[in-house]
Amino acid sequence: MSKGPFIECNNLLATNQWFLPAVRGDIPPGCAAHGFVCDGTRILVFGGMVEFGRYSNDIYELQASRWLWKKLKPQAPSSGSPPCPRLGHSFSLHGSKCYLFGGLANESEDTNNNIPRYLNDFYELELRPGSGVVGWNIPLTKGTPPSPRESHSAVVYCRKDTGKSKLYIFGGMSGCRLADLWELDIEMMTWLSPETKGAAPLPRSLHTANIIGNRMYVFGGWVPQGQCDNSPLSKGNQWKCTNSFSYLDLDKSEWVTLKSDCQEERKNCPRPRAGHCAVTIGKRLYIWSGRDGYNKAWNYQVCCKDLWYIDTDTPPPPSQVQLIQATTNSFHLKWDELPTVEGYILQLNPESPASSVTGTPAPLSEISAINQGNSCSGVYAATLPLFQTGLLGPGEAGVDCQVSPQQAVNCILTSGLRDDVCQQNSHSSLPNKLQIPPTNLLQEKSAVLTENPSLSSRPELNGKQQPLFNPKSVVKTPLQYMPSIDSCTSQVKNTLPHSNINSKDCKVNTGVKNGQRQWYDVGIFTNNSAVVTQFFLLPEEKQDASGKAGDPDVPDYTLLKKHDLLPGSVYRFRVAAINGCGVGPFSKVAEFKTCIPGYPGAPSSVKITKNAECIHISWDTPSSPTGNILEYSAYLAIRTSQLAETLNQLVFMKIYCGQKTSCTVTSAQLANAHVDCSSRPAVVFRISAKNEKGYGPATQVRWLQDSSKNKKETKVTEKQCVPPSQSRENVMLKLESP
Repeated sequence: MSKGPFIECNNLLATNQWFLPAVRGDIPPGCAAHGFVCDGTRILVFGGMVEFGRYSNDIYELQASRWLWKKLKPQAPSSGSPPCPRLGHSFSLHGSKCYLFGGLANESEDTNNNIPRYLNDFYELELRPGSGVVGWNIPLTKGTPPSPRESHSAVVYCRKDTGKSKLYIFGGMSGCRLADLWELDIEMMTWLSPETKGAAPLPRSLHTANIIGNRMYVFGGWVPQGQCDNSPLSKGNQWKCTNSFSYLDLDKSEWVTLKSDCQEERKNCPRPRAGHCAVTIGKRLYIWSGRDGYNKAWNYQVCCKDLWYIDTDTPPPPSQVQLIQATTNSFHLKWDELPTVEGYILQLNPESPASSVTGTPAPLSEISAINQGNSCSGVYAATLPLFQTGLLGPGEAGVDCQVSPQQAVNCILTSGLRDDVCQQNSHSSLPNKLQIPPTNLLQEKSAVLTENPSLSSRPELNGKQQPLFNPKSVVKTPLQYMPSIDSCTSQVKNTLPHSNINSKDCKVNTGVKNGQRQWYDVGIFTNNSAVVTQFFLLPEEKQDASGKAGDPDVPDYTLLKKHDLLPGSVYRFRVAAINGCGVGPFSKVAEFKTCIPGYPGAPSSVKITKNAECIHISWDTPSSPTGNILEYSAYLAIRTSQLAETLNQLVFMKIYCGQKTSCTVTSAQLANAHVDCSSRPAVVFRISAKNEKGYGPATQVRWLQDSSKNKKETKVTEKQCVPPSQSRENVMLKLESP
């Protein structure tokens, strides 16, 4: 049999594009019903059927970072024999060990005369850190083990309250399909068949089980023919494929049915299947392929080539909003990216607005409910502006680019023995309007995209135009499937239409009303950055109705009044992520202040080069200097006492003051540097310019440190901007001659 291909879905969340990597080394033969685990960047494959009647007990390791296969030779157990060749077993990773249970072996030496033997043996495989294995072990277990079986599911769950880890085995095939649940206390090595509440799923095999939070989600598989199934294709069969969907609350030992076997088939969910695969990323479950299996005869089984996902809960709160650059009337903000989200809603709260009259926050945070079917209740068809902005990614390090004063400044610098330089991001900050299909539509879609999708006025899935995104249709309702490729990638060429309202004539309410902060919507963003120059106001007469679910009289957000940011004003920001289940919790509040006119802007185009003894930092004159620049100052965050750390303050030492736009940081100075671990480990610098009125906002540079033990050099840096108030008032300065 020829060597089997290994196909990867390249960066599923970004491109949704399959590709065939060029693997090398001890490439294993193609196999089916094997065991498969991921441990960091390595993949372990054990057993499987290499051809009809011939099974394997070989174990292979793929180093995915190098696409290198290696056949491993684990030591045999000290007592007993190593695992025999098999298929349909479970292979589960926990810590530094893999647990092998059950499967199907062939008792006959003649591959054409298959004599099946179901297994319930239990093995433990100890892994070496990074690469390789130690050997097999046969643990001594207590209690009654599960009966022999194959094509079952096995997952490992660690309870947060007790810290105990357990291996759960459900279902499988042993001459007939099984519906029993077993758990193994990994620490005590004790088998137990727990009692459960709720309606357990039908007996099944070739299903999938995945852990998300404290739930074990079970989807699909072969199940016995039920009385509720009247399909002519399945009459006369003893079993069929299913697309039923349930979960087991592992803390309460209670089953919950999300879609039963008897429920009427719908077009907005995966069709019945078995032998598929399922993986989790965050709170999202992805389902790929399988076969429909309506008929026993293999000739009549159709392999599925579709990819689906379902969000099981709202996303977690993003990180606190960070400031990249501030001007007199704008902020460029960013926050840490979350996986498997459709977008982010950004809101602000003005601390001290200039005046107070008509206008209340646009109530996007108030989410109305919708029905479970294709029709929605109280859904407003208009859209809020959706923006897509870009930041320089790690793959773009070393690319020279330029930016206008109003655009992003998020500089990624590569440091090493050679001089690697990256300047500011050149992506346009013009807002692009974007639409997302309502989350109550469950659709199938292929996992192939062109690398440069064309822009269109409305998003398309499967060649059909989709409805506009409705912020109020994003709801906290029971689980809804979504197609795997986000229509968020579609954009329109035109920019955000401007309201006829003059923003200068709009006045905003006070930042606090009835003892609570008033939050104003800035917009919905598909990326984790935003350029903020305005926010939206809701007419006063809509204030009482805005909080009501299903309000049909909500105005078009694109026609709302918009208020410009004011110079020298303080604004608080918070951000929440959005997925198919709705809007998640908001982040912690961050506070920033716009610049005061007359002061110089922040230095730009920061470059860092490194040699064996020091680093060299250079920068460009501020894009809008506002007068003559008298001098520049550069500071380095240094290690300090525990007192300052508990106050969450950075202590900065001045390392340069002069008229040149560059400075050198010696190894002795770097030895005292504080490594900021608030996000990625980094050494922090600040650079500011001074004119006749004083110092303007500081450019903060986070020089990212490589956490790998195998690399001595730091890799990249990030650049942010700190207004004068933050750069001087909220830090402790230690002055030292450069």
